[in-house]
Amino acid sequence: MASIFFSVLLALSVLSSPFLRNANAHTKLGFSADLIHRDSPKSPFYNPTETSAQRLRNAVHRSVNRVVHFNGKDASVNSPQTEITSDGGEYLMNISLGTPPFPIMAIADTGSDLLWTQCKPCDDCYTQDGPLFDPKASSTYKDVSCSSRQCTALENQATCSTEDNTCSYTLSYGDKSYTKGNVAADTVTLGSTDNRPVQLKNIVIGCGHNNAGTFSKKGSGIIGLGGGSVSLISQLGDSIDGKFSYCLINFGTNAVVSGNGTVSTPLITKSQATFYYLTLESVSVGSKSIKYPSVSDSYGSSGKGNIIIDSGTTLTMFATDFYSELEDAVASSIDAEKINDPQNVLSLCYSATAKLNVPVITMHFDGADVKLDSSNAFIQISDDLVCFAFRGDDQLAIYGNIAQMNFLVGYDTVSKTVSFKPADCAKM
Repeated sequence: MASIFFSVLLALSVLSSPFLRNANAHTKLGFSADLIHRDSPKSPFYNPTETSAQRLRNAVHRSVNRVVHFNGKDASVNSPQTEITSDGGEYLMNISLGTPPFPIMAIADTGSDLLWTQCKPCDDCYTQDGPLFDPKASSTYKDVSCSSRQCTALENQATCSTEDNTCSYTLSYGDKSYTKGNVAADTVTLGSTDNRPVQLKNIVIGCGHNNAGTFSKKGSGIIGLGGGSVSLISQLGDSIDGKFSYCLINFGTNAVVSGNGTVSTPLITKSQATFYYLTLESVSVGSKSIKYPSVSDSYGSSGKGNIIIDSGTTLTMFATDFYSELEDAVASSIDAEKINDPQNVLSLCYSATAKLNVPVITMHFDGADVKLDSSNAFIQISDDLVCFAFRGDDQLAIYGNIAQMNFLVGYDTVSKTVSFKPADCAKM
């Protein structure tokens, strides 16, 4: 069965940034940064007393909670909202801010946009183990004005002070955690493919002076890798030739997904620019095909762009009725006794010692058939329990990272496609 310590390799191509175009239009960069799974021994969140099964169980719970943040039903209508649990991201990233470079480790997430960190002076901040970023110590830090493009790009997440014309931001999360502070521009430093640091100037960041909620003291903030205009990926734009990939996070010329076995599906653009939407037409279990709900059914996010692909969600989520039909098809193909999940999170489980003849499950996206391995479909969540890594949920459909395991997945927002290619990520 799949271990919690897996690698997923993705490649993204993004639209050019309005903030970097003039400075870097003729400069192509190749650089990298460590992408660390939060349960890796290299992660500050790593708990050596937990077993692999316990870590995976925790990831499953974060996956379920994350749907609430995507959906936003429990957040105030008047509160700008992002889409991640404050401490729920699955990957961490090392970067440096300012001049001289000040290192931070923060949650990397394809489901949010703004890069922010806790800053001095902290009016009301959560406890953080490491030192806080001091904007006064950076010679390249500058607050942005209310009339700037950087401020207006944040839309309803930004507010303005009539006293000093500085731009501020407020991000609220579904669990009532929040961050508030100044919208600023500063230099971001990343590692490079030739081991020389790459400095990225005038990157829009959030300097948080008032942050509270369920944030971990071991983290410094969040690095947004979504599709919105202020995400790190969108700001890099032309300078990385529209490409982004990770087992490590690689930016630049090596992020093309092509060759034998590659299939592609349209990337659907919707009003929420942060998310990457695909169209799922059906799922097959062996020779049995199960059609995905049509627009006339009760599940409102069906139709074009009916599922979000997300690196930060562990499970794959489907509408409850559709999931029930999928589960029945999978269960009928497995000759073993079902066992209840004692925490009632996953509904199709078996003994870890059982020899499961897992059927071939294929995701039929528009124009792209993605055949899953058994390790993409079942996960061991305790010493004695193996469960189907899919779940019914009527809030939002999400294609999670277990299903993406050992696939090279490439996003191209210029040609509007997402591509899949089987790969052994551990060897890349």
